[in-house]
Amino acid sequence: MRFGAWPSVTNPWAELAEECRHIERAGWDGIWIGDHFMANAEDNSGPWQESWSMIAALAALVPRLRLGTLVTGNTYRHPAVLAKAVAQADIISGGRIVLGIGAGWQLNEHEAYGIPYFTAGERLRRLEESVQVIRSLFENDRTTFEGRYYQLKEAPLAPKPVQAHLPILIGGGGEKVTLGIVARQADEWNVPGPPEVVAQKLRILEEHCEREGRDPKSIKRTGAVLVAPGIEAGGLGRRGGFVTFNEVRDLSELARSYADVGLDELIVHFDPRRPLPEREAFWSAFQAEVARAFRG
Repeated sequence: MRFGAWPSVTNPWAELAEECRHIERAGWDGIWIGDHFMANAEDNSGPWQESWSMIAALAALVPRLRLGTLVTGNTYRHPAVLAKAVAQADIISGGRIVLGIGAGWQLNEHEAYGIPYFTAGERLRRLEESVQVIRSLFENDRTTFEGRYYQLKEAPLAPKPVQAHLPILIGGGGEKVTLGIVARQADEWNVPGPPEVVAQKLRILEEHCEREGRDPKSIKRTGAVLVAPGIEAGGLGRRGGFVTFNEVRDLSELARSYADVGLDELIVHFDPRRPLPEREAFWSAFQAEVARAFRG
């Protein structure tokens, strides 16, 4: 099982750049960046750096790791504009980018910036069309697309990504619709939740894949956990669907449980409010105390 680090773009750029360099030195497999414009809270005044410009910058700073979004909100950008940014980041990285994308969910961002929110069903239908548009732009000289929501006419995308098939990760666990989109469109998938919930979602994804005539093992499966010392007394907690732990030592058994249910990658987020030296110590300790047991 691989391990990806999920640092926070709420911290200043210079600090985040140093943190990501440390993550690479510590031996992590990838860096994942959230895609939001503001906090999902009553007080949304704090800084929140834009995800794809950050990834492009990190692509030039960390030469080894995979880099991706967890996950881009589809409603925030037209798919052709997003495809252009992703392709450029892949070029800068030399072919290490993963496009993580989801339907979009954070209502306060849409309201603050005047971005149409749509119904849940419409957001999901737009997501599937968007992935089709992006994939076509990546892999064809010209794209003509006549969808319900997006229309392109002889649209070019040049230069192309370095990767002949740039991986697209779809985030979400909706069992009726989202997992069907994953089965049809995704190279990778991310879902929050404890191992038993992930196992349930995997079974349903396999059913969707069977209906689509697709091998479910062709979709790489990722999950995520949050580590927030002192926030959830007693170790194990729940926040926003994620499993939350207090300490590195609590994560070894959890990581093994995720591997046992079939995850290919576990993505770990550490409390961004902690000072940089403490965050760097965590990234190193996790590799030394948890990840090493999974190295071949």
